[in-house]
Amino acid sequence: MDFVEFPAMSRGELRDMRIAIDTAFRDFTRAYGEGLERLFHPIQVLLVFIEDLLIESPWILVMAGLALIVWGLSRSWKIVTGTVIALLLIGFFGMWEDTMRTIAMVAVCTLIAVVFGIPIGILMARSKRANAIITPILDMMQTMPSFVYLIPVVMIFGLGKVPGVIAVVIYAIPPVIRLTNLGIRQVPADVLEAAEAFGSNPRQKLKDVQLPLALPTIMAGVNQTIMMSLAMVVVASMIGVRGLGQPVLQAINNQYFTLGVMNGLAIVAIAIIFDRSTQAYGKRLQKHLEVIHG
Repeated sequence: MDFVEFPAMSRGELRDMRIAIDTAFRDFTRAYGEGLERLFHPIQVLLVFIEDLLIESPWILVMAGLALIVWGLSRSWKIVTGTVIALLLIGFFGMWEDTMRTIAMVAVCTLIAVVFGIPIGILMARSKRANAIITPILDMMQTMPSFVYLIPVVMIFGLGKVPGVIAVVIYAIPPVIRLTNLGIRQVPADVLEAAEAFGSNPRQKLKDVQLPLALPTIMAGVNQTIMMSLAMVVVASMIGVRGLGQPVLQAINNQYFTLGVMNGLAIVAIAIIFDRSTQAYGKRLQKHLEVIHG
């Protein structure tokens, strides 16, 4: 039985196509790289400000501030106590500065993801065409290997904080977009009909009905975005992002078992703090809404 050969491109044609694409992208970075760097400069300013605030402030004040934030989200003394113990251990083992850099990076990336992700999720919920266009893009973003995101940002911005932030945001933004879309779509139709009966326009329905009811689901998306940002910290350390990821990368390259495990456990501790706090806040919102609508 004869098999028909697949009409693939020849190696020479494939090589020429790759060279053409790479050349075009390099020309783009040379032409617009400086303009893009100026555009994203405020992100670097914000990140440096938060890093300096966390690192240069007295550690006791930073710990108290973080504990207060955790209490405001969770209203749980157990979570606050666990947070304080984890931060004390991190400081005792000499990982305080790297941990503060990591917290600053995650905070900035999460803020950017929320600012851009929630409006995109709202757009997807209100437009079938936008949903059909954006969903495959989110699928690609979530399945693309995380290392691939580093290639274009490094070619445009070089090494440093800004390319790290951009790579982390691209990797971590899909959950908040998807769950914002899902939360708004899950608002009961009878609630929307009641809002319309009271004369609410689409903007009022979104602001006063859909977003409040979707808030627990949106918070679940924010939670997942924070977790994915932390997961990307180690990868981003490959392009010069300082924090807990760099010692882990150093441990991998030099086979330092203890260094890798200790910094890995510090990342786990920060992830647990963020996770428990945001989950508790989401549950509080859910109970509050059940009381209002029950």
